[in-house]
Amino acid sequence: MLILYLLLLIAGFFALIKGADFFVDGSSALAGNFKVSKVIIGLTIVAMGTSAPELAVSTSAALQGANEIALSNVVGSNIFNLLCVLGICAIIHPVPVDSVILKRDFPFTIGISLLLLVLTSFKSLFGGSWLRADMDKYVGAVSRITGIVLLVIFISYIIYLIINAGKDKKEEEPNEAVPLVKCFLLIIIGLALIIAGGQAVVYGAKGIAKAFGMSETLIGLTIVAIGTSLPELVTSVVAAGKGETGLAVGNVIGSNIFNILFILGVSSSIHPIAVNAASVYDMVILIAVSIFVFIFSFKERKINRIEGIGMLLLYIADVVFAAMR
Repeated sequence: MLILYLLLLIAGFFALIKGADFFVDGSSALAGNFKVSKVIIGLTIVAMGTSAPELAVSTSAALQGANEIALSNVVGSNIFNLLCVLGICAIIHPVPVDSVILKRDFPFTIGISLLLLVLTSFKSLFGGSWLRADMDKYVGAVSRITGIVLLVIFISYIIYLIINAGKDKKEEEPNEAVPLVKCFLLIIIGLALIIAGGQAVVYGAKGIAKAFGMSETLIGLTIVAIGTSLPELVTSVVAAGKGETGLAVGNVIGSNIFNILFILGVSSSIHPIAVNAASVYDMVILIAVSIFVFIFSFKERKINRIEGIGMLLLYIADVVFAAMR
């Protein structure tokens, strides 16, 4: 059985790498066809596509009425994206951060993280339609009203990006246009391979971990949390390797925005989410990490290798803290 899990793990990583390769090529070609900045493509199509596993996990939990995992999944994935995904990309190749992201999208993701912390700190925002008998154990909630607010902000943000896309037109030599059908085919096949590969890696890794006696809690804190963020990691690393830094950084920031506004918005609209003290600590850590990475990015308009190593060490420290508390 161990060999089967190992083969599943290898197959999953192969699917992830090939899928990310197709996905980045298709997205980059699509940006070229519409003469839209690759940063915009990264913030929208690539970000939404690579966040599909988080969306699947959170909505499935919400439909079962057991979606406390939705908040920890989103917050944990966002911390992983900022520290691990950008950190690894920076170690491979220093990552320049687009001025548009620094002025608009990075401050926006910090702002919505702060808003989420504030909105989840009030039990009164639950509304009278859903109250838990054991609510005294929780410090707050993501209510349906909060979920709707998050979705409205998300829709407004996407509309704003579309309206302002013309300001990010590329000023570069035209390349040979790739047919639109081929662009979308590459994106769809790439995304399918990324999602399937991510699931295979999670199942294979869980099987191997159980075979070696790892606890369910430790598996959840490490393998499953990282597994749902593998699409962002592989896609950004492949993009960075191809020199598509706009896609790499846009993917991370866009995914974090998508995770908070859309995934939490949908999950809490289906079923309100009770917030425990541990989730509040994680939200505070996410805000601190976001500000920390923003300062790194703003200082030299790029994240260098030394900073990337520091970000990875910070993530390891966060995992150790989560496992010990």
